[in-house]
Amino acid sequence: MKNGNLIQFDTLTVKPKVRNIAWLSAAFALLYTVMVFTGVNPRLIMFFLLAYLFAVLVMLVWAFFQQLRYNPYSYNTIYYAAFSLFDLSVIISQCYLIRMLGENTLKEEHLLINMFAFLVDSAQTFMIYSLPFVLFFSIALFYSNVMLIRKEGRRLVNYLGMILAVLMVGGEAYLIFGNMYYSGSHLAVMLWSIFINVFSAVYLYYECMIIGTIIACLFVINYEPEKNQDFIIILGCGLFEDGTVTPLLKGRANKAIEFYRKQIEETGKAAIMIPSGGQGDDEVISEAQAVKNYLLTQGIPEEHIVIEDQSRDTHENMLFSKKIIDSIKQDARVIFATTKYHIFRSGLKARQVKMKATGIGAQTKWYFWPNATVREFVGILTEHRGKQALILGSMIIIYTLGTVIVYMI
Repeated sequence: MKNGNLIQFDTLTVKPKVRNIAWLSAAFALLYTVMVFTGVNPRLIMFFLLAYLFAVLVMLVWAFFQQLRYNPYSYNTIYYAAFSLFDLSVIISQCYLIRMLGENTLKEEHLLINMFAFLVDSAQTFMIYSLPFVLFFSIALFYSNVMLIRKEGRRLVNYLGMILAVLMVGGEAYLIFGNMYYSGSHLAVMLWSIFINVFSAVYLYYECMIIGTIIACLFVINYEPEKNQDFIIILGCGLFEDGTVTPLLKGRANKAIEFYRKQIEETGKAAIMIPSGGQGDDEVISEAQAVKNYLLTQGIPEEHIVIEDQSRDTHENMLFSKKIIDSIKQDARVIFATTKYHIFRSGLKARQVKMKATGIGAQTKWYFWPNATVREFVGILTEHRGKQALILGSMIIIYTLGTVIVYMI
């Protein structure tokens, strides 16, 4: 176990695949249908379903850890983590049916329809199970936003956490109270059930994305790269009016300096620092130059600093820094220094420009974390919109068809 890491990133050369889950699901659906129509004992079908769900859970968890070894900065890392939890919630709900059978509160002849109904209602079930997380996370978001507004003023971006907290709690309340009081004809109830299941599926998807992002971030922010790096990119994030670094940017530079000195101490190898960031319209110098000036005051030799002062965002930070690195050394070992909450999305951007780099993170004030996490989450959602639309659309279709089938049985 190197550098105290449980898992070594970028040590797997073959991308983990989850096609086996698709094949397994197709085979399960076919066999499940055959078993139902041939009159197989419902208890046997129940245990067959549980075996399938456990197999999927094992596959997802395995894929998650394999993905960390292949590329930790990936949407797949988020999906594997989040849908493992969802699959676990479905397993729990099916185990509840077994308990009902054991307590004789459910007749065996009703087991199949209840089994299928529980599957159709699985998005709602996940929302109920995750209610404690939603409440805790929403309270943390709201309170941290209050502190952030007091410290940094009333800007729209500082209200993002509050908005998300209201939406999350409101969605849970809508599900609970909407189901509690709705009644009508068979058709009306079916249409309402379709709506509430589709609503729950959409909520489930975005909640899974939030949870998956948190889990993925927890793994990458605590990763310690090996002390054999050739370059350390320092990502910019704004300056004071006089062109000096802000506390947030200073924290990133200090993290890079800390790693730079530890590497020299342990291996004798000095990495080249690449402060990255252009000059904004309201800045007197580029962020890269400001960081270089700060590095020089901290005793970093000028020959160990190469600035990248053209970039305007994280994507360009990585793209232009890679061009500099490639012009100096091919197949270089690279890390980047940023704030902890920003590591995962920065890693995504690095991999998008074909640069294999891992991140080291600087601490920031506690009240900045939740709102910053929301901003990072929103940023992540803007990527791979086609892939996300495919997954979300598939979920909507499956829950819609499943609900119709339940009401037609």
